[in-house]
Amino acid sequence: MIRKWQSNDRSPLLKLWLESTIYAHPFIDEGYWHESEALVRDVYFPSAHTWVWEEESEVKGFISVMDQRFIGALFVAPQSIGHGIGRALLTFICDRYPDLSLEVYQKNSRAVNFYHAQGFRIEDSAWQDDTQQPTWLMRWQADRML
Repeated sequence: MIRKWQSNDRSPLLKLWLESTIYAHPFIDEGYWHESEALVRDVYFPSAHTWVWEEESEVKGFISVMDQRFIGALFVAPQSIGHGIGRALLTFICDRYPDLSLEVYQKNSRAVNFYHAQGFRIEDSAWQDDTQQPTWLMRWQADRML
């Protein structure tokens, strides 16, 4: 079930974010993510509109949109990958926002392929100084079919 994020979700959301981001980015030192935890908790979560996928009172995934157009996060618990949660969350957001963009690490081929299959297209590339990794900037528009 998808529902709007509640402030009491902060701890489980942060735990899920850390677990799934480490899992999805083995090419980035795990310490970087631990150092980023406070920024995610104190800056990104409060400034984003977030929806969670919950099953039996457990958060299995979430998606966050910033500035009405930027997907700042889409994470699914590693043990729940492949069960349609990411696709359901993304479809839910695409039904509400007509023009979306995101940034994804180029080495995260599973995510790049997933977003491409959902209608997102690469528009540019960028370099992340903090991680020393290249990213793709991808965009989806409602006039393109999901």
